[in-house]
Amino acid sequence: MTKSILVLNAGSSSIKFATYPADSGDDALIKGMIDGIGGTPRFKAADKNGQTLDGDTLTDLEDGLGHATLTDRLLTWLEKAGGGVRTAAVGHRVVHGGRSFTDPVPIDSHAMTGLEGLVSLAPLHQPHNLAAIKAVAERAPDLPQVACFDTAFHRTQSRLAELFALPRALSDDGIIRYGFHGLSYDYIASVLPKFLGDKADGRVIVAHLGNGASLCAMNKGQSVDTTMGFTALDGLMMGSRCGAIDAGVVLHLLQERAMSVPEVEQVLYRESGLLGVSGLSNNMRELEASTAPEAKEAIELFCYRAAKQACSLLPTLGGLDGLVFTAGIGENSAGVRAKICHHLSWLGVELDEAANQANAEWISAPSSSIEIRVIPTDEELVIARAVRNLVAS
Repeated sequence: MTKSILVLNAGSSSIKFATYPADSGDDALIKGMIDGIGGTPRFKAADKNGQTLDGDTLTDLEDGLGHATLTDRLLTWLEKAGGGVRTAAVGHRVVHGGRSFTDPVPIDSHAMTGLEGLVSLAPLHQPHNLAAIKAVAERAPDLPQVACFDTAFHRTQSRLAELFALPRALSDDGIIRYGFHGLSYDYIASVLPKFLGDKADGRVIVAHLGNGASLCAMNKGQSVDTTMGFTALDGLMMGSRCGAIDAGVVLHLLQERAMSVPEVEQVLYRESGLLGVSGLSNNMRELEASTAPEAKEAIELFCYRAAKQACSLLPTLGGLDGLVFTAGIGENSAGVRAKICHHLSWLGVELDEAANQANAEWISAPSSSIEIRVIPTDEELVIARAVRNLVAS
């Protein structure tokens, strides 16, 4: 019987999944997702030829089902849809690895205890990552599972890039800048030579723009700085997260508005960003289709903040050779890319408007001094490779 690696990427409102050959190969056998978790879940999947697969028992999902239940149902579906393929190991995206987890690790009781201790640092993601792990363990306790971390790619950064200007004792206790979206950046770094040639080893900013958003400054394919910090709340304006904010605002909400800590967390993580500024939606497509001035302002602020923070990475790089857009918004919104590049035109960033509108791979004008690319990310493939290497060893 053929063996496969199952990759699970459990987010706040979705579970992305993919299966890969266990021995070798980068082409997924099946890819799909369950989104709308917390509301009305929706399932979709396709095989390696792009043919839509029947969801069977996953087509009419009840409202309000959680990650654990949906993971269990997904595993049941995969057993039937696999066509003689048996899952040999499962790899998981885990958002926060803290200081202890800097490489992919087999999941055991010791690892789970450590990961549970990091839940407060990634409250929108870590609980769902761990729920998927527990669901698999309950169903198949002997099935090897591996955790891959969004924070690990950034451990090549210097101490200065990691430090906050806090008392040394707090920094020594682990309150530092960790950075996130590392699995996405890891993939982009691996394919940069294909897209940028010799400039792949140069000074590159990668913009991972989605419901969660961040920038990573790379030199020689390694992370040297990033916009997210201690948690995934920092940095760019996002779908429902505020991004970088004056810490005094948090004190004001606690002290002067008499808000509780959970209430402040709700505002900063779930009611801010595109959703908060527009008052309409956290979805960029919906905002771009809206005629409301609040929607336009939210988009303008998103792009302004992204360009502004891109500039904050330049001192670390000492210049810029390439700019890469990736993830949902980065790969699909020509308008957002155009606005960000317009703010960066003083650097020599110049778009080919037609190529940009077509969502082409190469979108810089011939006269641009900065190479601009659109590169689809593939976090699941990075996880599959890591699981394959770890299980084989």
